[in-house]
Amino acid sequence: MNFEEGEVLLVNKPLNWTSFDVVNKIRFALKNKYGVKMKVGHAGTLDPLATGLLIICTGKMTKQIDAFTGLDKEYTGTFYIGATTPTYDSEQAIDTSYPIGHINEQLLFETIKPFIGEIEQIPPIYSAIKIDGTAAYIKARKGKSVEMKSRSVTIKEFELTAIALPQVDFRVVCSKGTYIRSLAYDFGKALNSGAYLSSLCRTKIGAFHLRDAWEIDKLTQAIFDEPSEDLTS
Repeated sequence: MNFEEGEVLLVNKPLNWTSFDVVNKIRFALKNKYGVKMKVGHAGTLDPLATGLLIICTGKMTKQIDAFTGLDKEYTGTFYIGATTPTYDSEQAIDTSYPIGHINEQLLFETIKPFIGEIEQIPPIYSAIKIDGTAAYIKARKGKSVEMKSRSVTIKEFELTAIALPQVDFRVVCSKGTYIRSLAYDFGKALNSGAYLSSLCRTKIGAFHLRDAWEIDKLTQAIFDEPSEDLTS
């Protein structure tokens, strides 16, 4: 592999790691191996509580990051029906509980239909979107008022793959900029109840698939095992 000329690496992001943790781990491994600092970046952030596919670019391939970021994404995961949290996922504790006695399979399948296609979505206040130059989640954690603007996103596919209330498993294919946490929140609201995202895995980015991704420890070991090249000259 020629990391300085540019490589595209598929990595399975571990639970509780940030996307930048993965970047820094690979950058550190490359620095230790070759003795020079190389450009390393990722194409599309995953929340710490999400797992799955990250596209990592090195060297000159970092110039292609925007192209990869713009590709459609596929996710699988689980909604918890009947409760909400401030972060729309399980990072924070439940703040409100809702009845679910009226919810059955027919209602669940009917409720997904309006979400397929181009929709307006309001991102979570606990997100990295910049407001007046500061990430929204920083303002939210300081207790400041945060007003998020809606955005148009496209849900190309949305299916429920298993139902065992209060948990519902799903698969979604969506455009760049879609927040699955917001989809969970809005889905719960449309059920006249509440919902939050209890697990999430990104399985595809464009034609790139999670099944072809490296585990981070195996990737760093592969970097260490690469034949040494003098990149300092």
